[in-house]
Amino acid sequence: MSQTRNKVRIIGGDYRRRLLPFPEAEGLRPTPDRVRETLFNWLGQDLYGKSCLDLFAGSGALGFEAASRSARRVVMVEKSRKVYESLQANRQSLQAGALDVVAGDALLYLKNSRETFDVIFLDPPYDADLLPRALPLALERLSEEGVLYVEARQWPDELPEGLTVLRRDKAGMVHYGLLIRQPG
Repeated sequence: MSQTRNKVRIIGGDYRRRLLPFPEAEGLRPTPDRVRETLFNWLGQDLYGKSCLDLFAGSGALGFEAASRSARRVVMVEKSRKVYESLQANRQSLQAGALDVVAGDALLYLKNSRETFDVIFLDPPYDADLLPRALPLALERLSEEGVLYVEARQWPDELPEGLTVLRRDKAGMVHYGLLIRQPG
């Protein structure tokens, strides 16, 4: 058995090279290193002063990566109790003070939150068909100049009104991209 099975490696920032364990859970698949590297090249290596929301947090790869790169605030939302507890343990291990882990449903969090975020990571379980429901709700939580990261098995046929593609790519079976508010 591999030493890195069920571990995700932080690729940049203060926690760089740290390996974080995560539990076996249905539908949990961390964003691949190559995709994360491209994403953070797009976003800029430093997220200083930015607030980030990692919905369907799973392994926490995206949220921990953002915290590692000096984000002012990172909120991770995870429904699975076992996965939530793992995220909490990793948060404490890293002593990541800017990071909050919320136990709960991502769609309910979006509906009930009034906070806006500069970067929202939206990477729902591929087989759950949550992306079409989450996108319009995420748009409401996106700051005026914010960016919305989307990762899916298949790129959405249609985006909600008000969103446009800033950048988009594919790595293996993973489609991913950055969305922003439509100008005007």
